[in-house]
Amino acid sequence: QVQLVESGGGSVQAGGSLRLSCAASEYTYSSSCMGWFRQAAGKEREGVAAIDSDGATSYADFVKGRFTISKDNAKNTLYLLMNSLKPEDTAMYYCAAGGPFGLVLDLADFDYWGQGTQVTVSR
Repeated sequence: QVQLVESGGGSVQAGGSLRLSCAASEYTYSSSCMGWFRQAAGKEREGVAAIDSDGATSYADFVKGRFTISKDNAKNTLYLLMNSLKPEDTAMYYCAAGGPFGLVLDLADFDYWGQGTQVTVSR
């Protein structure tokens, strides 16, 4: 069964931190690549970070140095640690699982999606 459940979103002031979690079914977690995407109100969904089965990672330029993607294989869980948050990081954040080209952060490479968790950053 395909299942991705995000948690950890919330409201935080600029400069603060949040850690998002994504609990995945074993089938989904075995995907070649897992990633985080976000969608702000009125904007298109965009890639944030991805990690493949070997642990290689990729990040969008706008989060490099601030966000860290990681996973715990024992728990089938994906994480996104977000530091130095900015108001422009406000969005719904989605966990996704996909194929071997997921590090490119193209939505088309991801087959399974969670329902999202809201992150709001105030000034």
